[in-house]
Amino acid sequence: MNAPESLASLLVREDRDGVATLTLNRPSQFNSLSEELLGELQVALDAIAADAAVRVVVIAGAGKAFCAGHDLKQMRANPSKEYQQKLFKQCGRMMMKITEMPQPVIARVHGIATAAGCQLVAMCDLAVAAEEAKFAVSGINLGLFCSTPSVALSRAMGRKQAMEMLLTGDFIDAAEAQRRGLINRVVPLEQLDAEVNKLTDSICGKSAVAVGMGKQMFYKQIEMGLDGAYQLASETMACNMMAEDAGAGIDAFMEKRKPEWKHR
Repeated sequence: MNAPESLASLLVREDRDGVATLTLNRPSQFNSLSEELLGELQVALDAIAADAAVRVVVIAGAGKAFCAGHDLKQMRANPSKEYQQKLFKQCGRMMMKITEMPQPVIARVHGIATAAGCQLVAMCDLAVAAEEAKFAVSGINLGLFCSTPSVALSRAMGRKQAMEMLLTGDFIDAAEAQRRGLINRVVPLEQLDAEVNKLTDSICGKSAVAVGMGKQMFYKQIEMGLDGAYQLASETMACNMMAEDAGAGIDAFMEKRKPEWKHR
């Protein structure tokens, strides 16, 4: 039996072997992003970003859904523009943290991901979905264009593909989401955890310095012109070469042995 929401944690964190799994825990509300859940996500991500022991983050959902977007009941119960502005600013700040933190973040999508839930998938660095997972930005069906999810979608897939989802509100299945670039991998539900583990194991085996520097550079250069992007990338490469791990990795490669990272 599920505990009442007032007694249950809205977000469950589990750490194992350098991987922090954050499970959205509002199953009876399809893990909709209430302001309270957004707050808990922000606190957890801030803490993880400063925790060198965590190498990878996995975001998952409890119950049948991954995340059904914002909590519409809560939004309607607070109809002022000031409340709506505060809510969407809070959500945007949490989404940006996913990009800004040094650890890669993987979405584990086992069920529906709609509206801000689809936005959450798009904002994660990587995403693995079960075959039965479905995705939509369906606000348009309610008279509400999914403007904030559009920011993430337009950066994760082609513009016309994103606009089709935003204008129609139609669902796409996991295979189509993969074709459009929204997710990386699609597997049967019973293989979902194993597939996520393949990614976490691979990333945990890499240099934390290189991963963190690379992720930061990747998202910055996307928003820059070509010349500025190359300047940033060149500076990042030079700084990365000064790190102990780069020397250790290159020496190991030339000596045909496995590298021993100074910073794990």
